Amino acid sequence: MDHIENDPRELERKIEQANRLANRVTDRTTVQRLRQFVEDLKAGLRQHLAARRTKEEIRARARELWEQNGRPEGRDLEFWLQAETEITGRNRD
Repeated sequence: MDHIENDPRELERKIEQANRLANRVTDRTTVQRLRQFVEDLKAGLRQHLAARRTKEEIRARARELWEQNGRPEGRDLEFWLQAETEITGRNRD
C-alpha cells in the first residue's frame, strides 16, 4: 500500500475511476485486479480518515489540558504528548 497516496480526494478519485473501468472491462482477471485495487484504495482511505480523527482528538485534548493548567507558555509539547498518550491508549483498549 506504499504506492497509494494519502490525499483523501485523490483516493476517492482513484476509487471512482477503478470502479468505472471495472464495469467496462470484460476480462475477469482484469476485473478481479481492479476490484482488489479498489479495496486497497478504500482501506487506505479508511486508514487516512482514522488517523485524521485521532489527530483531531489529540489536538482537542491537548488544548483542554493546556486550558485546565492556566494556559502556560512553552508547554505545548508536554500537553500534546499527554493527550497523545491518553487518546492512543484509549483507542487500543
